Amino acid sequence: MIRLLLADDHRLVREGLRALLEREPGFEVIAEAGDGRAAVELVAELRPEIVLLDLAMPGVNGLEALEGIRQASPKTKVLLLSMFADEEYILRAAWGGAAGYLLKDSPVDELLEAIRAAGSGRFYLSRRIADERLDRLISRGTKRGLLTPREREVLALIARGLKNSEIAQELGLSPKTVSTHRASLMAKLGLHTKAGLTGYALLKGLGFGFDSPAHRGGGGGRPRSG
Repeated sequence: MIRLLLADDHRLVREGLRALLEREPGFEVIAEAGDGRAAVELVAELRPEIVLLDLAMPGVNGLEALEGIRQASPKTKVLLLSMFADEEYILRAAWGGAAGYLLKDSPVDELLEAIRAAGSGRFYLSRRIADERLDRLISRGTKRGLLTPREREVLALIARGLKNSEIAQELGLSPKTVSTHRASLMAKLGLHTKAGLTGYALLKGLGFGFDSPAHRGGGGGRPRSG
């Protein structure tokens, strides 16, 4: 059973999500929050497996709440929901450790797919965003340094969900060497979580093609309301 917390400032949205999810086996909505601050407090108290978190909320917005949730309950996965496909928001979500970024106009089957992907530790990127082939998205995202061919290989295998030992076997390396490459990738890309690395790989087109149906985001500015 996946325990979920819903965070959105619109009651009708929360009620709609609850109705959809509670019809599905294996999902349990344990709480709702109408703003980011309440979401962080509830996560600290209830420790849900997954939070569906609206990006644009008054007061503490989704990106700010994401940081608070990661601190309060590191094992809780956060799936950001948004009306906006803005590249800066997607990158900030991935760098902040989100488990995925889903557009609010996505179909129900994709919502369920995104939740299951987050629950299994895979970064999920909304199909429509991925289908637009966002190669340009990462051009501003490489904070420092260029990736070596070996680092690109390791990153592609991370995007496929392989563990260090599996990557080592695939590339004929030692697990310690793979760990070194992973640390170098995080340092060069300014990422701090596996989810962030996976999101980078997917957005850059490594590991999976954007035309695949199995699509699994720093920038400034404050998320718009809506």
